[in-house]
Amino acid sequence: MRSITPHLTNEFLNKGITAKNVASKEAYDVSTYSELRQLIAKLSYVNKDFILFFRGQKNDYKNRFGKSSFYPSMYRGEPLNPEELKFRWEKLHSASKLLVKSIENKKLTDKTLKRKKLIQWSILQHYEVTETPLIDVTQSLKVACSFASLTNDSDYGYIFVFGLPYYTNRISVNSEHYLTNIRLISIAPPEALRPYFQEGFLIGEDEFSETYYEKSELDLNNRLIAKFRFPNNADFWGDSERMFSKKDLYPENDPIELICSEIKKELFSGIDRKNDISAEYFKEFMLKWVDIENELKHLYTAHNDKSFVAPSTLIKYIDNKELQHKLNNIRRFRNNMIHNADFNRLLPIEEVANTLSELRKYLKDNNE
Repeated sequence: MRSITPHLTNEFLNKGITAKNVASKEAYDVSTYSELRQLIAKLSYVNKDFILFFRGQKNDYKNRFGKSSFYPSMYRGEPLNPEELKFRWEKLHSASKLLVKSIENKKLTDKTLKRKKLIQWSILQHYEVTETPLIDVTQSLKVACSFASLTNDSDYGYIFVFGLPYYTNRISVNSEHYLTNIRLISIAPPEALRPYFQEGFLIGEDEFSETYYEKSELDLNNRLIAKFRFPNNADFWGDSERMFSKKDLYPENDPIELICSEIKKELFSGIDRKNDISAEYFKEFMLKWVDIENELKHLYTAHNDKSFVAPSTLIKYIDNKELQHKLNNIRRFRNNMIHNADFNRLLPIEEVANTLSELRKYLKDNNE
């Protein structure tokens, strides 16, 4: 996507934050939601060529150059192995087929979803089924702040402001800026409750390829206008506002969420392997590995990392050497299996499950 030059107000310039260094400088500190809203209004006024979108996060995650970075999940990782990227695309295609089949069986929507890959990818991204080349943003500042505070045990949350072209359609493809803007509430089935509560949009390239030449072009930091840090407490909201709760943002009894949960369980069944591993073993192992990755993310937050951290790095934070050794063995086996390398034996699923239980116990013990 094409990079932009943001216009900043005197409040930022007085702190040494300029259009050239906004991604590398520390976030602008605000004390209250009211103050944040006023600054956003000023930014909107001086950046008339763009419409402002927001993303809330627990941290300001930076790349190896020290700049805030916002890659779609499909492209996260430094460096990203071509075989890993190929595997992620294969998962996405498999998940798309499962989504179409599930929704058709339940007769929840018309034929548009069956024909449009972008609609399928948008739902899979928004419901966190698998990696996609899209990244979530919202037009609601309040939703973004709530996401930054949700399940956040640290003292601060972060808000990132992006300048995007004005959109005119449900799916707006802008060839001048090399990006696609998808208004999820306009394309998702009406049974999909989450997009309506979150006011979700998804951003990606104007053309999608399963390979890339220059990864930096895929980073949403090309559109970054400003970033803020705010205190993660009730005082930030004041007397007249409150953050959205988890139930507000993730409504219960969402039919599409139930479908997506089932897809996660079936996802690895449809992925072909070149080696002699059975589809059933591959599925069982990968489901356990996904659980391990999700548990390791707790270490990501606990150690307050400021850049994307791979499982191999997160495992190093574990001071139980025996558990660390077991997790590394599973990680290496997983990588060999994905990259179709040769290996001597299959890891027993029970062994993987036991290590997952040990990891959960370790994390629980260290959080008490």
